Amino acid sequence: MKLVQAPLQSLRRSLFTISSVALLTSLSVAQPPGAPPPAVIVAEVTEQTVAASQQFVGTVEPLRRATIGSAVDGRVVQFPVNEGDRVEAGQTLAQLLTDTITLELLAAKGELELRRQRLALLKNGSLPAEVAQSRARMAATDARREFARARRDRTERVYRDQGVISDDEREEMIATAAEAEQAFLEAEAAHQLAIDGPRIELIAQAQAEVAIQEAVVERLSDQIAKHTIISRFAGYVVAEHTEEGQWVNRGDAVADVVAVDQVYIVAQVVEQSIPFITPGTEVTVEIPSVRDRLFEGRVSEIIPQGDARSRTFPVKIVVNNEISAAGPLLKPGMYARVSLPVGAEQRATLAPKDAVVLGGNRPVVFVVDGAAAAGSQGTVRPVPVELGVAVGTLIQLKGDLKPGQIVVVEGNERLRPGQPVRVGRVAEPSAG
Repeated sequence: MKLVQAPLQSLRRSLFTISSVALLTSLSVAQPPGAPPPAVIVAEVTEQTVAASQQFVGTVEPLRRATIGSAVDGRVVQFPVNEGDRVEAGQTLAQLLTDTITLELLAAKGELELRRQRLALLKNGSLPAEVAQSRARMAATDARREFARARRDRTERVYRDQGVISDDEREEMIATAAEAEQAFLEAEAAHQLAIDGPRIELIAQAQAEVAIQEAVVERLSDQIAKHTIISRFAGYVVAEHTEEGQWVNRGDAVADVVAVDQVYIVAQVVEQSIPFITPGTEVTVEIPSVRDRLFEGRVSEIIPQGDARSRTFPVKIVVNNEISAAGPLLKPGMYARVSLPVGAEQRATLAPKDAVVLGGNRPVVFVVDGAAAAGSQGTVRPVPVELGVAVGTLIQLKGDLKPGQIVVVEGNERLRPGQPVRVGRVAEPSAG
């Protein structure tokens, strides 16, 4: 069975290579007759020690996903978003009716202002004019007291010496003098209060009343804020769960929002390879639906719960997305391929990432035959490759490549098999 399978695999690879080359040939633009060979920038294929790698299938997933719900009961009066719209953090997704609670808030704020003014009045104490006024009243009552005392004393002498004053008149003069004395004491106390200002207990009581009313205003403001349903992060609306005019209860879903400025590539990795993968490892990601692009990612998480049937563990790779007016370039649900280290270190063939040309059935690199130095001429031939681990600006290439060969790293987008080229510059090798 193995003897039959090997030739079949070899035949498939040959057909795969032929189809890739044919596609590149059909996509290339023919060089005009008599035109000089195009200048290209080349680099040398190197060999370095890297970890053994394997390509795994993955899926693009959002970095964050949330079903935004309502915190209160209410009727939707505004729903300004649609599926596919981009929203920023804090942007309104839905607005519930708030007319009644807004009126309550206005009344509560008015009461709060009244209490604050009363507190300020107590804290500021008496005005200089008020102190002067109380002093004048005290002086007036003092004058009346002295007059009443004098009348009382004269009445006492006449009553005692001459006896022409009745008992009622005498007692009236004594009462008048006592009343004037008490009026003076009252005015004197009022003057002292004006000087001392309000009692500490009264100020503390007014402060407590202000604090109570502030809590009422905050509660009503929080209620109004909960009637405005917002997105907690920047992203895209991917599902709508309500419409204008609909009644929502507390906890009902309003919209689903996903954050895709960065995305996860989630790959299922067999348990034998997990020990060789560590968070922070830089990897190369290929998205077949996004042609002519390689994406750089970083292993962020290795989920420590595997699938008991397949014996695989989810590995999450973070990739920076590209956002344009048309939306995100990488969309959740896209198919991906990611190369991850799966074994001990070994010698591998590497070339700059810019040498890889995508868009066909397999990635290819253009090898320059017959030229090596700047100014020399040669011909190019496409070599299908498989991508391995990334090492800085280099990437492991598995295919019919040998260290020391020259590959095109700039100007390789429109080359065709057998096309003459001129080496404009040899790029310096990058450190791995």
